[in-house]
Amino acid sequence: METLTDCIFCQILAGKKPARMVYQDETVAALEDIRPQAPVHLLVIPRRHLNSLREVSEEDEAVLGHLLSVASQLARERKIEAQGYRVVINNGNWAGQTVDHLHLHVLGGRVFHWPPG
Repeated sequence: METLTDCIFCQILAGKKPARMVYQDETVAALEDIRPQAPVHLLVIPRRHLNSLREVSEEDEAVLGHLLSVASQLARERKIEAQGYRVVINNGNWAGQTVDHLHLHVLGGRVFHWPPG
């Protein structure tokens, strides 16, 4: 498990690593994914470090709601809302989580299929 000082998202939020930020407020930030899987691929991350959904508690409900609200706002801004987009949370290794900091993937700009993987 990563420590806060090892976490790439914590380093980005602290200004120690570069990123293409597209949104910031006091609770969350959003950035462009460095390995996009769609024409639009953004990551929406809470400023408070949570490794994954396993660590979420009732006190995090407002943050989780805000993550989704920001994802929706960014989809409108990126003009992917009308045709559809996907919001994904990978939780754990088997699900494809590669950074131990809770984050939403907002993907759009192409057709997606089901099942995803």
